[in-house]
Amino acid sequence: MRPDAFAHVTAQALVPEQLVPYVRAVGGSTPVLCADCAAYVLGEHAVLIGWPLGDEALAPERSVLAMEKAVDAALALPGVKHLTVLGPAVPAQAPPAAATHMDEYWSLPLPPPPPGQKLRCLLRRAGREAVVGVESWRAEHAALVEQYLAARAFDEGTVHIFRSLPAYLAVAPEALLFGARSPADGKLLAFCVGDYSGFSTAFYMFAFRDPACPPGVSDLLLSALIREGEARGHTRCNLGLGINQGIRFFKRKWGAKPFLACVETSWPLKAAPKAEGGLWQALRKLLGGSGGN
Repeated sequence: MRPDAFAHVTAQALVPEQLVPYVRAVGGSTPVLCADCAAYVLGEHAVLIGWPLGDEALAPERSVLAMEKAVDAALALPGVKHLTVLGPAVPAQAPPAAATHMDEYWSLPLPPPPPGQKLRCLLRRAGREAVVGVESWRAEHAALVEQYLAARAFDEGTVHIFRSLPAYLAVAPEALLFGARSPADGKLLAFCVGDYSGFSTAFYMFAFRDPACPPGVSDLLLSALIREGEARGHTRCNLGLGINQGIRFFKRKWGAKPFLACVETSWPLKAAPKAEGGLWQALRKLLGGSGGN
């Protein structure tokens, strides 16, 4: 199937895993349609993104029915020996021993709620410390990513995703890199990536900052990303999964709320498949809402 056959999936995306150019760039997988849902196949593994397209995904009962219809289609894919479903609930077809993990996607309406006093003060301070603008990928951005990777222990899949950012930006023209630089010397302090490929939903995809970055610069970048979404006519911004308390605090500060339950369910269909290295790990890691903060 031609890549442009999935343009309607990306256009109606509510979750980042429905942004087909992004997943293909960082995961090296092949997209397929399973009923009304997108899936990605890599060797003997398949990942089903178990929400129907567009706002139908926001109706829980219809969303679950669409997911289970798509699971039936995914189970019939030739050569697949392991299935992961990312969707609104544990699918009825999953065996009792299936591995599960639960989280929630958080979103902001656009335009967003007015910022509280503390956030306004933080943004004003950060605005004196940094200048934000849209940039092209450069060696400085790669160096900031490598600095982040060197400071923490990451699995091979996460490293692969972060190092695939230039490939992702090259194939997704509606994905923008926002850089924050020191007004004194132009040093790169932080950057984030927003994706505007969908018609109604903007996506806060990745964020990286120098350890010495002044307070509030990450908020300043998010503010620029949000304003771009408003200017383009988007009605919400998906800020990704909750992941942990610190990330949830950052999202609540902006007035974000959970808007989609996210349940990852994974099980072998036949004999346990052999791992296929970094690309498969990268594809699986997409389910964790990757991003550096």
